[in-house]
Amino acid sequence: MTEGRTVIYPKLQKFPMFDYGLVIQHMCRFSRILNEGIIRAVFEALITEMMCQMTLGHSIKIDGLGVFSLSLGFDTSKASEEKIASMQEFSDDYDPQLKYRHVCIKSINFRPDPELLREMNRQTTFHSAGVEIVTPRKSPYTPEERLAKAKKIIEKQGFMTLSDYAEEVGLSMSGASRDLRQIVANPSSGIIAWGDHTHKVWVKSKFNK
Repeated sequence: MTEGRTVIYPKLQKFPMFDYGLVIQHMCRFSRILNEGIIRAVFEALITEMMCQMTLGHSIKIDGLGVFSLSLGFDTSKASEEKIASMQEFSDDYDPQLKYRHVCIKSINFRPDPELLREMNRQTTFHSAGVEIVTPRKSPYTPEERLAKAKKIIEKQGFMTLSDYAEEVGLSMSGASRDLRQIVANPSSGIIAWGDHTHKVWVKSKFNK
């Protein structure tokens, strides 16, 4: 606003995504009645019903979660453009407005249930992650140098966290996570991952001499 004040916005520190299988595993921990097969069947039935009803023009409201609805647009994919070009070339009845009539589903809109947001805010407290972990996207070190630094951290404290590695080699959290996956995938690196999710750490391989 030309007043010389710095505007600050909060940004969530992100960790690896929970995939479908992982979500189901965690749901099984909260119930001894519902097994993995039942939960998968319910999800699949819900997805099928949503696909069916939304394509008929209905919105889907799930209490405690939110409302889902379709967002339409014109198909601008390469296949669609090629089909229209072919029709223009071989048909005398070609309508130049046809390209604006090929409608497709562009996205699915989601509006969260207000109660869901209120409950999440009641259960959540955010803390500053600290400016020290905000690091450049591109590391100034070579892969060999980054591996050496990782080994040095593990040698010093017995294990290494994702933030330890990200800060040491100058990568973002997501960049550090990708880098460590490549390191672990190489058996000769001498580093393995232990634990999962927020409790995941990297340690020295017992086979590494």
